Amino acid sequence: MKILDITIPKEFIAQYPLKEREKARLMILNKIDGKITYDIFENIDKYLSEKNILVLNNTKVIPARILCKKETGGKIEIFLLKKIDEGKWNVLIRGKGREGTKFYKEELEGEIIKRNDDGSFTVEFNTDDDKEIIKYGEVPLPPYIKRKPEEVDKIYYQTVYAEKDGSIAAPTAGLHFTKRILEKLEKKGVKIVFITLHMGWYSIKILKNDNNVPEEYFEIPQKTAEIINEGKKEGKNIIAVGTGTVRCLESGNENGIVVAKKGYTSLFIKPGFKFKIIDGMITNFHLPDSTHIYLVSALTGINLIKKAYEEAIRKKYRFYSYGDSMLIL
Repeated sequence: MKILDITIPKEFIAQYPLKEREKARLMILNKIDGKITYDIFENIDKYLSEKNILVLNNTKVIPARILCKKETGGKIEIFLLKKIDEGKWNVLIRGKGREGTKFYKEELEGEIIKRNDDGSFTVEFNTDDDKEIIKYGEVPLPPYIKRKPEEVDKIYYQTVYAEKDGSIAAPTAGLHFTKRILEKLEKKGVKIVFITLHMGWYSIKILKNDNNVPEEYFEIPQKTAEIINEGKKEGKNIIAVGTGTVRCLESGNENGIVVAKKGYTSLFIKPGFKFKIIDGMITNFHLPDSTHIYLVSALTGINLIKKAYEEAIRKKYRFYSYGDSMLIL
């Protein structure tokens, strides 16, 4: 179910990160007048000031892809989605498996308990210790990166401010930041605050013929809520880094103010949505049929985002997780 009738050339899909993450190209999109300008990400401080509050997602990617063997000797891939009980996880499975199928990876053992209505599976492991499970996993690179995970991904498929384990996909808009850039922004008077949203199946799901999207866990700290609400009273603009941060903040909206809370959100932001908290965002270039592009289109309008993507293709931008960046103001 594509919201954008655009095909991204395969050669533009970034397969590796830039060695200097801040050197990604930056497209600046003015959602008011439709103007598009160009720069590189390390100059992001030119476009932000003391009139902005920058909100970052401090989630940390876990090694969610576990390559196992079945008792029969066949291979099976277990992709962790969400812990639901002691030792029990909802997962995606690649390879043949059904209820009762047992699998293992060294000391880790598991069994498929059932297939769920949404296409995922519930499995039970022989341990309830999350660390004992994920230590056997690999970096969960998305399927459009056509290679196996390497050591470089352990560094670059993670933000420099990642703190809380829980994501099965990187909050890619934040991958371009370095500690130096964050320091430059703070020196300019930009207030930086954090939320947590664990990027889940919602972040990798391709929409078909329905609008059902998986829920994701989020946390909005009290301090973050207070700074944002005070800033909005003072007329400051709230700039969210990533679609997950947008989803988190808008899920915390109550009558135009952010409420400190934690829980799960099933909010699906698409064209027609009325934003109450954020004023702009930093984002990457996404798959045309992903939940992310629906959210970005809601902020800019479909015509403008289509124009931006056409320009990005014309200028041979790098796309998707390890690709280039966009600032929407």
